[in-house]
Amino acid sequence: MVIGAAGSNPLRDLAPIAIAVLVYSVVLFAPGILADGDTWSHIAIGQWIIQHHAVPWTDPFSLTHGGALWGAHEWLAELAMAVAYAVAGVSGVLILTACCAALTAFLLARHLQLWLTPLVASAVLIFALGYMAPCLLARPHVLVLPLLELWTAGLVMARSHNRAPPLWLLPVMMLWANLHGSFAFGLALVPVLGLEAIFVESTLSWRAARAWGGFFVAAMAAALLTPYGWHGLIFPLQLLSLSHLDQISEWRGMDFTHPQPLEIALLALLYLCLSRGVRIPRVRLLLLLGLLHVALRHQRHQMLLVVVVPLLLAESLARALYQQSLRNLAESRRAAIAKALASLTLVAGLTGIRLAHGATTRDGPTSPVSALAYIPPELRAQPVFNDYAFGGLLMLDGIKPFIDGRSELYGDDFVRSYLEMMHPDRAALEQAFRRYEVTWTLLVPASPAVAVLDMLPGWRRFYADRFAVVYVREDAGPEEQSAIPRPGRNARKQQALLSEPQKAVAR
Repeated sequence: MVIGAAGSNPLRDLAPIAIAVLVYSVVLFAPGILADGDTWSHIAIGQWIIQHHAVPWTDPFSLTHGGALWGAHEWLAELAMAVAYAVAGVSGVLILTACCAALTAFLLARHLQLWLTPLVASAVLIFALGYMAPCLLARPHVLVLPLLELWTAGLVMARSHNRAPPLWLLPVMMLWANLHGSFAFGLALVPVLGLEAIFVESTLSWRAARAWGGFFVAAMAAALLTPYGWHGLIFPLQLLSLSHLDQISEWRGMDFTHPQPLEIALLALLYLCLSRGVRIPRVRLLLLLGLLHVALRHQRHQMLLVVVVPLLLAESLARALYQQSLRNLAESRRAAIAKALASLTLVAGLTGIRLAHGATTRDGPTSPVSALAYIPPELRAQPVFNDYAFGGLLMLDGIKPFIDGRSELYGDDFVRSYLEMMHPDRAALEQAFRRYEVTWTLLVPASPAVAVLDMLPGWRRFYADRFAVVYVREDAGPEEQSAIPRPGRNARKQQALLSEPQKAVAR
């Protein structure tokens, strides 16, 4: 039964907007949003799509895999990031990311209040946002969070009303499939909740089977409406089949040697379930356990827990706490317009401040800005051997990287050999240099390969700071060698780094 709107509750009405504006302001000015090297590669891919008016089918960026079969399966998100970057630089990318994060917070707060009181919904949302914070990066997975929320909420509300999923979700799936590979989870969610509908109250409902089965077929068809068709549909499975993913930080398991937001959230949920006798439907409980498994196994999937779990548990929590049914949050048009105008005014003001104090790409663990600025044009055109984390910025800077974050392009064999070079295996490193005619390197100071290059004949240190070290080949052609700048009178610190290689690495 749906409960009618009894009256205006100020906390209920204002909480979603207040939370959304807070999230927008935090993401807009948080430097950690740009701490992932793949941000720059996504922008570079989007720029290529704009320039060529097409999506790529072969790789146009890599030094080692140029021309290999490859598709930009997140092309629409990359296009949006490139447009934002073209309009307002790094600030534009931050604004785009902040908008998607804030919209997700608003939708989640609004939908949780369908079952929970504003106070309880806000508490659940605080746990979710706290858990979300480390995963908020300027990347496509954040851009699709509003779609993940809409999709999950639409399916869960359909179950609460014992009806088929609404058809307006199909355009959501089509858009999602063009933005990010996580659409595969959205598809998988349909048959799971469909089973719950089919076997409701331990009886088989053929009507529910036809309704949910038909919607699943339609959703699959919507997911095929991408430039890559069925290739895009199987892409997530191909990516998950790679054996080297655990070597990449975002694909590693959770580390509980230090307190984690997930640990706190799990303990709080366990306490609530045990103390209040929360009863979760069997199919939904299995789904929650599966989500927990993938989140513990791969940090990349934590965002699924943030958005999906609160919506799946909301109705069960409401029954345990209040014995209430699904609510109706309808409000007057005048009140809705007033709140929208107020929130837009705040957002516009924050955006103006962000644009007035424009963000820039700064030196960091994934963005060796100063090191790249020191490389002369003639040397930049030569083959480079780079650290994995630097591949994205090289792509954005027009330099073909040796490797970057596109795991599906490079594959297990190449990544395995690359890790041998970086361990380092001196013979493997020298063989790679000869095969790809590497003229210079761009590595993090702590890389074991730096110690090898310090002792490798024919190579000399050219630049070093606390984020990057550059080596050049001494037997480079006369044109490249003459183009290498020397530290000037005002570069004593740089000269010290060049003359004391091992000391520089320690720094």
